[in-house]
Amino acid sequence: MAEEKEVMVVGIDDSQQSFYALEWVLDHFFAPGAPNYPFNLVLVHAKPAPSFAIGMAGPGGVDVLPYVESDLKKIAARVVEKAKELCISKSVNDVLVEVVEGDARNGLCEAVEKHHASILVVGSHGYGAIKRAVLGSVSDYCAHHAHCSVMIVKKPKNKH
Repeated sequence: MAEEKEVMVVGIDDSQQSFYALEWVLDHFFAPGAPNYPFNLVLVHAKPAPSFAIGMAGPGGVDVLPYVESDLKKIAARVVEKAKELCISKSVNDVLVEVVEGDARNGLCEAVEKHHASILVVGSHGYGAIKRAVLGSVSDYCAHHAHCSVMIVKKPKNKH
């Protein structure tokens, strides 16, 4: 009886840290010549709702809603395309890519549930304490709320 592969969900956004994490996963878990990939790979990009993106705009913000939605869709399409290209460049062609609308924290945790993932991988943005307190840490939230193991991939600081 063939054993069903476990699922790995990787959160992606338009940051260098996100793509570093994806590349790290591809290099370490999906290297060419590996005897069968250990995981089915699902990439998830959370596209903020336009109303959230302009929430701070105040009166008149509704007027720009269609433009914000258009920009968010373009960013999502660019992130998805770049992720697919990275996968193909690493000879990983069997990948599911999803765009979910809403907060990344909830979107990633919901994707874990939906796909019955055994591991969630996110990149670390390396925010300081104040920025992290204001924006909230996706990796911290997921580490506490996702119903699976969470791997946080940190991009090493360049040594000059």
